[in-house]
This record gives sequence, structure tokens and C-alpha cells, in this order.
Amino acid sequence: MISSLHGAVLHTTTDQVIIDVGGVGFSVAVPADVAHTAVVGEQLRLHTSLIVREDALSLYGFADRDELEIFGLLISVTGVGPKSALGVLSHLTVDQIAEAVTSEDDAPFRRVSGIGPKTAKLIVLQLAGKVHATSPSAPASSGPVDIVSQVSAALIGLGWSEKVAAEAAAQTAAEASDAERASVAALLRRTLALLGPARV
Repeated sequence: MISSLHGAVLHTTTDQVIIDVGGVGFSVAVPADVAHTAVVGEQLRLHTSLIVREDALSLYGFADRDELEIFGLLISVTGVGPKSALGVLSHLTVDQIAEAVTSEDDAPFRRVSGIGPKTAKLIVLQLAGKVHATSPSAPASSGPVDIVSQVSAALIGLGWSEKVAAEAAAQTAAEASDAERASVAALLRRTLALLGPARV
């Protein structure tokens, strides 16, 4: 079992990276945020799951063990294969998945390509009690958190996934000045500069 990889990035696409480990290039399917942040020539560590099929061996890689564990839970759900599970993790964070399951809300899963209404309901039902959000949802406010959420919503409207948008907005807010954090437009411009052209 290949449980992790660490090496230089040789190539990236929208959903895959090739990592050079000891002179061997491993092709790994990854969530969109990992593919977007991977840089050719730089080191990358991934927690991986090796899926064995009669006609193929496929590696799926994730930035942390929480995502890897959620991936394992998702593919245990009836009707959810590795590609669909990867699609869920490309659109939703681990906490967003846990929150949706805990609140019995299948809508976030229905928005993922390849996940139909029946499968979305099965995800909620079969993962109930198996996943937990790391922190409770904070009440809405008119402060910086609300501005970050508005920037995230704007990015989603421009075609970014919920996961990439939320993480990019939060990262930008952490690095921005107080003035930028107080302005949706300023924070959005800075976040777009960080993300670059959207990958479709």
C-alpha cells in the first residue's frame, strides 16, 4: 500500500499531479485546490490512497490526513466511486462535509458534478455519526468574517469551487492589511491576483 508520497512536482493538470519520487514519476489524482497550488519543480507531500481495480491501479492524493479519511468514508457510500469522492473534496472542505452531514443537508453534495439526489441523500445517511466538524458555525456578523464570506461567494460566482474560494479568501484575509480586510472589493482583487486565471 502506498500511503504517502513526497517529491518534486513534474507536471500538473486541473485534477492530477505527477510527482518524482526517487526517479519514478507517480501520477496522482488530486482535489482541485491541490492541483491549483502545486508548482512544477517544487516539493509536494501527499497522503495517498491506492485503489486497486481489475484493470488499473489508481493513486488519489490529499494535502492532509483528514481529507484522506473523508475520502475513505465517501467511497464506502453506496454509489460513490473514487472519482465522485474526489469531486466532493474538490468542492467542499472537510468541515463543510461534516456540517452538511450533521445538519442532514444534502444540497451541497447535489451541487457536485456526478452526484445525483439519491446519492447525495445516501452520503448524508451513511456518514451520519462518522464525521464531525472541528468547530461550530460562527454567527453571522458584519465584521471581517462576513467580508471574507462575501469574497468567497463572489469567487464562486466567477466559477471557482466552494472549497477553493473559501480557502483562497481566508488565506488572502490573513495576509491583507486592515484596510483591505474592511473592503470586499479590495480583498476580492487581492484574492483574484493570488488565484490567477480560473481553471475550468
